[in-house]
Amino acid sequence: MIRPQKIAFMAVCIAAARLHAQSAPADLILSNAKIYTVDAAFSLAQAVAVRDGRFIAVGSTAQVGKLAGPRTRVLDLGGRTVIPGLADNHLHGAGGGPGVDLSRTRSLAEVLGRIASRVKESVPGEIVITNADWHEAQLKEQRLPYRRDLDRVAPLTPVVVVRGGHEYILNSAALRKWNITKQTAEPTGGRISRDEQGELNGELVDRAKTLVSLPAVEPPSMASLLAEHKKLNATGLTSIRYPGASVQQYRVLQEMRRRGLLTIRVNQLLRPAATTAAEMKAQLAAANVKPGEGDDWLRIGGVKVAVDGGFEGGWMTELYEKPFDEGGKFYGLNTLKPAQFTEIVKELNREGWRVATHAVGDAAIDEVLTGYEAAHADKPISGQRWTVEHAFIPRQDHFARMKTLGLVISAQDHLYLAGPSLVKMWGAKRAAWMTPLRAYLDQGLTVSLGTDAPVVPYPPLWVFYHFISRDTITGGVLGADQSISRKEALTAQTLNNAYTTFEEKIKGSIQIGKLADLVVLPENIMTMPAKRIESMNVLMTIVGGKVVYQQEGFQPGRAAGR
Repeated sequence: MIRPQKIAFMAVCIAAARLHAQSAPADLILSNAKIYTVDAAFSLAQAVAVRDGRFIAVGSTAQVGKLAGPRTRVLDLGGRTVIPGLADNHLHGAGGGPGVDLSRTRSLAEVLGRIASRVKESVPGEIVITNADWHEAQLKEQRLPYRRDLDRVAPLTPVVVVRGGHEYILNSAALRKWNITKQTAEPTGGRISRDEQGELNGELVDRAKTLVSLPAVEPPSMASLLAEHKKLNATGLTSIRYPGASVQQYRVLQEMRRRGLLTIRVNQLLRPAATTAAEMKAQLAAANVKPGEGDDWLRIGGVKVAVDGGFEGGWMTELYEKPFDEGGKFYGLNTLKPAQFTEIVKELNREGWRVATHAVGDAAIDEVLTGYEAAHADKPISGQRWTVEHAFIPRQDHFARMKTLGLVISAQDHLYLAGPSLVKMWGAKRAAWMTPLRAYLDQGLTVSLGTDAPVVPYPPLWVFYHFISRDTITGGVLGADQSISRKEALTAQTLNNAYTTFEEKIKGSIQIGKLADLVVLPENIMTMPAKRIESMNVLMTIVGGKVVYQQEGFQPGRAAGR
């Protein structure tokens, strides 16, 4: 009996042979490899040929090799593994920047030590600010540095610890600077946290951050974006989706596209600072950007909205765990009220915009689905692939509503980083259910994957590892029953990401006619021990047939190490 994979391999060989008779020589050939094409049959191949940035042949080394000409670059991969270019569906940035870098700290002492060093270098009147790309779950103590901790190393200098996109922690000097006291009213959709004695602990969540006015951040420059994209290429990323970047950033990316400087394909969502439909319409008009404009290097993908907080503010129908429930009162934060949200998405739909909405808790998902259903009643959105971003805690009754609207679940590996903290805040049951990919897929929903970097580190192989294992950095396995297969994970990181942005016909799999985006790995990601994936590095990343990253010391043509 001939196995299905053998039949699929024979089919791609036949396709390569047919193409040979009518094709000019290839620009690039990769041969002697184990290639997971992620086509409909999940076929295996040995070689691919590229011309003018697209695949022109996929098949056996012998057949594809016939497309070599005198100027063809032929790379013998020595049996190494090739997969389609990886994508990230929700990447704000690669992290870094001028603030105090906490990304590699592993204890409160290290956090405070780095802040103390910066305080000593500061000048009178300066505010010491940290980077956002860290999480307390990476620390031995698995807790935030609060006001009294910060006061020990900075009694007089204002300090603002930025954690992710939803939270600040201030020391006493910073609270005094912005006149935040126990009597300060909480803004709607925000929280001013207190300790067990009722004193301010320095934590400001979501819209409470508006009480603080930090120095303006420099807009992204061409140089900073080039550097960021090179970092991302080195991890195997060939496509990213910026979830709510500025029009200014889009203009810089357009200039990079015009100059031929992009090394990664970009889909960008806009995020106007609008809380009403009228504001949304006016701000989009002022941006002078059209829905879907662009090409296969840079495209506007829609508009992002948000209705609740992050880890510490996801809006739930059940209380947070003690003491995070604030005495039986805290269910999370609703940052955009249902009536406003519904009017905004109806207006966006009328204007032809696709919508992506940040929703963490089940109450937030309720709000999103109700708003989307109202928009759908005005003008059908089924087939438009609107998304729910994150969708941490769905309920069983949400699945059918999501499917009826044809929604895509834009999921990320937050649990990998923050698992222990979420167990404390939400309880073990909710933490184990968080981002339930097995349930989503079993319900027939399309899921794409990413990281939410810099909230979570950006390596896409960590995304793959987490969702096939449900392992976390410091908290062990959570929700093993929601793990997915390697085939499902690779599809979600490649073809399903392309589907999310209406590009599945031109990328996301290694097939004739598609864009030649691929990654070379040192081991077989589909069969190697799962834990080793976490520390595996990429050997080569190719975008549009051009090598955009090659690991130092890797020389195609030499015998494979494994």
